[in-house]
Amino acid sequence: MTFTYAEVGATRAERPPSGYSHLYVRRKIGRGAQAHRTAGEALMTFAMHRRIPVGVAAEAPRAAEGVAVTVTLAGFVKAPCRIVWTVEDARRTGWAYGTLPGHPECGEESFVVEHHDDDTVTLTVTAFSRAALPLLRPFQPLIPPLQRLYALRCAGVLRGIVRP
Repeated sequence: MTFTYAEVGATRAERPPSGYSHLYVRRKIGRGAQAHRTAGEALMTFAMHRRIPVGVAAEAPRAAEGVAVTVTLAGFVKAPCRIVWTVEDARRTGWAYGTLPGHPECGEESFVVEHHDDDTVTLTVTAFSRAALPLLRPFQPLIPPLQRLYALRCAGVLRGIVRP
């Protein structure tokens, strides 16, 4: 299945592509290497998303490039995506998925847990998106605030996982 946007992988870039709504949220979720490992594992196994809670159907138990993921919102809105990149190293763990046909939006969203030099651990959510169908375009102004709430909820869930 092909992506519904041309800028695949652009959540890795410093500047998001034009023509989309943009989201950038970074929140502290803990401190230390163990917090990074714990949060990273919750992110890579989709546990963070499942605790939000949203429905998550992934064709693999762990995030990897090419894995198809369908998120179900509000119990009935299906949002098919495919993971476009991942990172797992001593300081950064995360992935991004891009929208596939049938998703109400088109664009990309990334989730990265990072262990900084000052020992803080953060979650950064970056996204660019726009309505996939002309019928949905009047509702586009509602999407950025909802995405921001979703990103903040992700950070809150990871904070709870890191500090039970």
